[in-house]
Amino acid sequence: MKLRKAVFPVAGLGTRFLPATKASPKEMMPIVDKPLIQYAVEEAVAAGMTELIFITGRSKRAIEDHFDQAAELEAELEQRGNRQLLRIVRDIVPARVSCIYLRQPRALGLGHAVLCAEPVVKDEPFAVVLADDLIDAEVPVLRQMKSAFEEHQCPILAVEHVERRRTRQYGIVKVTGRTGKLSQIAAIVEKPAPAAAPSTLAVVGRYILTADIFGLLRRVGVGLSAEIQLTDGIAGLLGERRVMAYRFDGVRYDCGDKLGYLKANVAYAMAHPEFGRAFRTYLRRLIVKRNGRR
Repeated sequence: MKLRKAVFPVAGLGTRFLPATKASPKEMMPIVDKPLIQYAVEEAVAAGMTELIFITGRSKRAIEDHFDQAAELEAELEQRGNRQLLRIVRDIVPARVSCIYLRQPRALGLGHAVLCAEPVVKDEPFAVVLADDLIDAEVPVLRQMKSAFEEHQCPILAVEHVERRRTRQYGIVKVTGRTGKLSQIAAIVEKPAPAAAPSTLAVVGRYILTADIFGLLRRVGVGLSAEIQLTDGIAGLLGERRVMAYRFDGVRYDCGDKLGYLKANVAYAMAHPEFGRAFRTYLRRLIVKRNGRR
């Protein structure tokens, strides 16, 4: 099975970032000088994805515009002779990659968003990338996972350990055995209470799935929070085939959380090739100044 399609569920309302997300999608919030969704797309393209499927909702037009050609802007930059910015604008999505936009008619959760992609995915394996989870990795995480998928030909979920008090925020897996970065998933539970969690190994925003997940999602119906949970579909998949957990190399920033978003901006600003050094100097001076006031 060849992996070439990636699904981006971007229909969420982004209520945790109001009022910033009142008129602009949360996925368009910038980390330094690029929106979150562009980091997610770049990771998918780096993993060899050639079809990008965006599951959108109302007020998400800015995402389509971002990945579309901007003729007037390009003409203006060309007239000014600003080749560097022109190249940045034109290279947001390579010419070999196609973008497809599907509307999620109702806010019925991540599982429903994935189900909306079925007409385009058809019977192929596919990746699911959540832009909220920004992962800084030397080798893009989806590329790491794709290599594992090509070897094992089974669904693979990215996982990492979280504090037990935070298990209510994630799908949590129980695993058996371990070979390198991979373990077989024995059970998966959506947002369990800390005392009931089977482990602290949380599923984060990278999945490689096979097309048989669609039938399972249709059967599970509405679950926790009156939504169709992707976790419930994956739980059904465990009875039919092997599903693996992948411990990736990289640092994840939860950009669906305000503190996580701020941490990501600071980390990426410090590493920025243009002004990272100056920004680190500023932070050191700011900390010294703040400490002097105490």
